[in-house]
Amino acid sequence: MPTITFPDGSSRSFEAVVTGADIAASLGPGLAKAALAIEVDGVLWDLSRPIERDARVRIITRKDPEALELIRHDCAHVLAEAVQALFPGAQVTIGPPIENGFYYDFAYERPFTPEDFPAIEAKMREIIARGAPFERIVTTRDEAIAFFESKGDKYKVELIQDLPQGETITLYRQGEWVDLCRGPHGPSTAQVGDAFKLMKVAGAYWRGDHRNAMLSRIYGTAWRDRNELDAYLHRLEEAERRDHRKLGEQMDLFHFQPEAPGAVFWHPRGWKLFSTLLEYMRRRQEAAGYLEINTPDIMDRGLWERSGHWDKFRDAMYLTEAKEERVFALKPMNCPGSIQVFRHGLRSYRELPLKFGEFGKVHRFEPSGALHGLMRVRAFTQDDAHIFCTEEQIEAESVKVIDLCLSIYRDFGFDQVHVKLSDRPARRVGSDAIWDRSEEALRSALRAAGITDYSVNKGEGAFYGPKLEFVLRDAIGRDWQCGTLQVDFNMPAALGAYYIGEDGQKHVPVMLHRALFGSLERFMGILLEHSAGWLPLWLAPVQVVVASIVDDAAPAVRRAAEALRRHGLRVEVDLRNEKINRKIVDHIEAKVPYLAIIGRREADAGTIVLRRLPGADQETLPLGVAVTRLVAEATPPDQRGAVAEPVEAAA
Repeated sequence: MPTITFPDGSSRSFEAVVTGADIAASLGPGLAKAALAIEVDGVLWDLSRPIERDARVRIITRKDPEALELIRHDCAHVLAEAVQALFPGAQVTIGPPIENGFYYDFAYERPFTPEDFPAIEAKMREIIARGAPFERIVTTRDEAIAFFESKGDKYKVELIQDLPQGETITLYRQGEWVDLCRGPHGPSTAQVGDAFKLMKVAGAYWRGDHRNAMLSRIYGTAWRDRNELDAYLHRLEEAERRDHRKLGEQMDLFHFQPEAPGAVFWHPRGWKLFSTLLEYMRRRQEAAGYLEINTPDIMDRGLWERSGHWDKFRDAMYLTEAKEERVFALKPMNCPGSIQVFRHGLRSYRELPLKFGEFGKVHRFEPSGALHGLMRVRAFTQDDAHIFCTEEQIEAESVKVIDLCLSIYRDFGFDQVHVKLSDRPARRVGSDAIWDRSEEALRSALRAAGITDYSVNKGEGAFYGPKLEFVLRDAIGRDWQCGTLQVDFNMPAALGAYYIGEDGQKHVPVMLHRALFGSLERFMGILLEHSAGWLPLWLAPVQVVVASIVDDAAPAVRRAAEALRRHGLRVEVDLRNEKINRKIVDHIEAKVPYLAIIGRREADAGTIVLRRLPGADQETLPLGVAVTRLVAEATPPDQRGAVAEPVEAAA
């Protein structure tokens, strides 16, 4: 006689074994119709699965966040049935739900192509319309192997053979079609609905191993309704339009080439943008009491062994051997170098907290297939800082980091920031007692900073300590994890760092690892896509182009450009023998914020026609007035406040 407790604390007892469908029906016909699954003691179950014990239960409907994963998982099974119905001999392998959709890998005599999609989608709609129930079948290992061997599905046989002994093996039936699956699933294929679309195909090695067979992977997306699907497809179109790799080419910022995979070749405009980001962060850090340092790019293997990186991070490190046969590594992280600076000389408790900032270039091996423009590279610059402090100072220093981080993101137009707390991973260094103190220190800092709406990433902390992750939401609703704050009781001790306390004894400092942009390269990519390339004037690598209408205006164009440059503006001139409309189109393409246009009339009058791109609005201004206005707008947000002096004789 199980007693079921509901999220509101109420409970109900049932006289016999009960299913999720029974529970939903007991609460009302509307809920019975809307229910997709149940959560039993925090784990999702099928509605048809019997509950034989007391449990806490939550009914999952289409409105709940968990519904999307169910719908996508159901849709993956519908896809697999459709493919096997249309392409006899196709073998199914694995088909999980993923972010924004699902995929399924198939072994077939030829790769699938987008031209196959219309027929597959039509067959999927037939299967959905039948509304066959999803039926969970518990079976034995031998029975499951025999079943899939009879179908010729050797990949499923291999999966079953590799399952741990004692593992419960379940199959799911929808009509006549059966798949190996842990579940759960919705009540029937009908609940998938019509808000799905097949998106693309790709090659994928069986089990991700290049030594295995190449499979054909079909990706799809699925949503609760057509409105959600249409919104997602619109976001994809926007993401394509905003792709920072395309913008990098249009704006002449950077490029990549095979001789240096995952490393950036910066063009003058791109390097100016990079430098502007770095200079901004340098000013903010100096104002917050950070001291900038720089440490070697390559260090002996022994240092990485003592820090713990050799054991946990070696596969991602670039190694070399010098002539004396010592093994060196290009640094994948800046923290061990920062500790060496702290260790050089005797430190006192009076110096703490001591804040070292470093714009250090790090090198990490990423698989070639994972590289993605500025977002995923092998060589990148981190705005790292390491705060050496006492345990009593952790909360106050963490609050300062949180406040600084959120302030910086606001300066770049990111007002929606979500914080995640990542706690201890399975592979870690340090005692549980130290981890308890570290995690509680971060929770306390969040409370002190007034942040209560944060989420917890179980087991996702760094190997040396827990961390806060700052996740930005961009203009089209995508989330990007950028800044981090990590509490580390372990690495300073491992590398022999200490200070002399008030008691005259040696004490190991706590180290707070902190990055705000994270990777400058990646943050630039995010910023380009967030702004669609139309950066605020203070960031734009070229702020103004002064363009001539006629050749006679060339001297006035040069004088105006020089006046703008004298006041710190980043200026280029355009004296090409092209019509002004052609010049306007070209500079819109390059995302230049302002165009200053000079013809004979403007040259004679000492004025310019100032046009804010990409718009068509423009006004004729005296050059000095235009310079004053542009200088005010181009002032970085951290330097605003002082009233700009008018420019009386800019020409």
